Amino acid sequence: MSERGDDRAAADDSGRVGHHDPAAGGPAANPADEPGRVGDHDAAAGGTAADPADERGQARQVVWTVGVIVVLVLMMAFYFLLLGREALDMIHDGRPAFLGFGIGLLLLPLVGVWVVYSTLRAALAHQRLARRMHDEGGELDTSGLPRDRRGRIDRDAAVALFEQVKAEWEADPENWRTNYRAARAYDYAGDRTRARETMRRAVELERAERTRG
Repeated sequence: MSERGDDRAAADDSGRVGHHDPAAGGPAANPADEPGRVGDHDAAAGGTAADPADERGQARQVVWTVGVIVVLVLMMAFYFLLLGREALDMIHDGRPAFLGFGIGLLLLPLVGVWVVYSTLRAALAHQRLARRMHDEGGELDTSGLPRDRRGRIDRDAAVALFEQVKAEWEADPENWRTNYRAARAYDYAGDRTRARETMRRAVELERAERTRG
């Protein structure tokens, strides 16, 4: 049975790509089993310069992330100003019900702070890996891949690319670079969930490399 056939057999009932958790060991099944559309990012298995269209996509992603963070910060500041005093008054009241509501009002912004911190930390880590891959000439390149009239990579081309990138990962699964490339290939194939999981794995491996180095 071909590798693609094995991958399809590994796909779960919902049509998501494979059962394997990238955080525990990298890429899973063939994206051909994923019913979602192919993304509009670059991807080619040679370690050449990135496609300008993909660089624009990365820039838009950075702008979007920063925009989300700014909105969250403004919302939390408004929340503190509007409800912070009321929460303190409830706590000072001393009655159990008011005390509970007051503590809850103060805890919610702390959750928001954690969300902002986690989002910003992940975005910066991804950008660090992208810069390193670009400097090393290891970014995936889709400049030669066929695209539809909206600029999205042809699905068959994206699946073929994934197979090649997956082979690279299987040859060196503990290298953050192969995990990074696999994450990008997942993204190009439209599997955003697997892309995020594999990118987290790449970030962990890259951090460990810097710690050892």
